Amino acid sequence: MTTKKLAIVTYGCQMNKYDSERIVGLLQQDAYELTDALDEAHLVLLNTCSVREKAEQKFYSELGHLKRLKQQRPEMLIGVCGCIAQRARGEILARAPYVDLVFGTLNVSRVLELVRQVEEQRQPVLEITDRVLDDDLGALPVARDSHVTAFVSVMHGCNKHCSFCVVPSTRGPQVSRPPQIVLDEIRGLAQAGYKEVTLVGQNVNAYGVDMRPRQMDFADLLAAVNAIPGLERIRFVTSHPLDFTPHLIAALATCEHVCEALHLPFQAGADRILKLMRRGYTAEAYLDLIARIRAAVPDMALSTDVIVGFPGETEEEFLATRRMLELVRFDTIFLFNYSERPGTVAPDMPEQIPHETKQRRFESLLNMQKRIALAANLPYEGQTYEVLVEGPSKKDAAKLTGRTRTNKILNFAGDPALIGELVPVRVTRAGLYALDGELATAGSLALPLLGG
Repeated sequence: MTTKKLAIVTYGCQMNKYDSERIVGLLQQDAYELTDALDEAHLVLLNTCSVREKAEQKFYSELGHLKRLKQQRPEMLIGVCGCIAQRARGEILARAPYVDLVFGTLNVSRVLELVRQVEEQRQPVLEITDRVLDDDLGALPVARDSHVTAFVSVMHGCNKHCSFCVVPSTRGPQVSRPPQIVLDEIRGLAQAGYKEVTLVGQNVNAYGVDMRPRQMDFADLLAAVNAIPGLERIRFVTSHPLDFTPHLIAALATCEHVCEALHLPFQAGADRILKLMRRGYTAEAYLDLIARIRAAVPDMALSTDVIVGFPGETEEEFLATRRMLELVRFDTIFLFNYSERPGTVAPDMPEQIPHETKQRRFESLLNMQKRIALAANLPYEGQTYEVLVEGPSKKDAAKLTGRTRTNKILNFAGDPALIGELVPVRVTRAGLYALDGELATAGSLALPLLGG
């Protein structure tokens, strides 16, 4: 069988990265091998994200670049999948007739058949479905980017319908993967030597609410994953405050392999804006939830999503968001200017905020968060933490990089043979976005290794 080269460009979240790994795994069954060289690829796939306007702009820019490549190499096939494909459907082929294949977020399991159809017919193929296919919930082959950590999808879609978010229209309503399928996938990873899994979903802590009969909730799933032999660390993204139950908080405290790192978006600090966003909670309720989580897991490192410049946001309401950051003191925030998303409610709201105002507010929060993040990292200096070594450092290939349980990136000098191992590392310098350290020996410590 002749080997063909596949290049895949992935935009957006962990769910998209996981979908790309499944796409590669399926296409490898047809003698495709992965390449980073777009100009050498037989097939180039763009796995798109529509959650933020910037990701969509990057996609269309890349599509223009591929048009020029295809003019030089007419035999090259171009495919578009993911959220933009799901939302725009036939618009992509109308706008870019040189595209050969368009398929949606719910058609990943069909990619092998669709590519073969394009290769045989040499005609554009469009396939979009609005319901999750049974095969997409099952055990598809996955070509992992890492041999140490792995993403595992536990669900598709979301039922929340926030007024700014396209996920319900691009990913569909929530459908949880059967627990046995999820657990079997994770058991296979543990047996293959993976030390860490990240459970992913658009609203991961709502897992199971759509099952009839109800088999387990997300806390039950965490406990089941926690019991799998060989697995050392469990993470999950992304959670919604409304689905963060006392049962789940208890699981965070009692499941030894669940890491002390939690991503919990609050989006805005003013109740009126939260109501317009259709988030379903108040600022006070969010703060109460954080207090209960920290009471159960005192070392919990927190990250969040924040939107500034939502339609109608006053200066006082922006300051309420600023106060939320001051009160909670997140380790990390993902900060965004509000951007209009097609098919959502918010673009039709009155009092759209000028870009200059959004940007001023963005920079104000960013500068404050830098101070908070550095203050959160400084206490790590001089302490020793257990680090899961993931590979070479992106900034210095001569060093290794890994993460603490609290999701702090830690770079240090060490033998590449340590990749995939849990090792003690002493922090020598705390930076804004990462820590520097040096290998330590457990026997030299006066105290047990800190979880980090």
